[in-house]
Amino acid sequence: MINLLYLALGCAAGVLSGLIGIGGGVLIVPALVYLFGMNQHKAQGTSLGALLLPVGALAFWEYYKAGSVEIKASILVAFGFAIGGYFGAEWAQHLPGPLLRKGFAILLIVIAIRMFTERV
Repeated sequence: MINLLYLALGCAAGVLSGLIGIGGGVLIVPALVYLFGMNQHKAQGTSLGALLLPVGALAFWEYYKAGSVEIKASILVAFGFAIGGYFGAEWAQHLPGPLLRKGFAILLIVIAIRMFTERV
């Protein structure tokens, strides 16, 4: 049964990621912590492992076919993301789980407030 719940979580995150361009981790990490009882470190690592192929390849391909990808920007962001991801993951291993969870929550709140209040 838990395997079906993991699959359902992945489907929900995939739909939201493909639909509105959010990173699946926004949904996956809190779900793994609060619904599946994982600690923050394990939830973040599991989320990263889950997102590698589907987001990196399949969702990108659909946007690319529609002409909705700026290739040069994608390559440069990916390069920076690889460097930042390495150091971020390294640093995260030395931080207490509750601090990581609070930092994640603050980031989500700041992003939500900014998106809600900005005029487009």
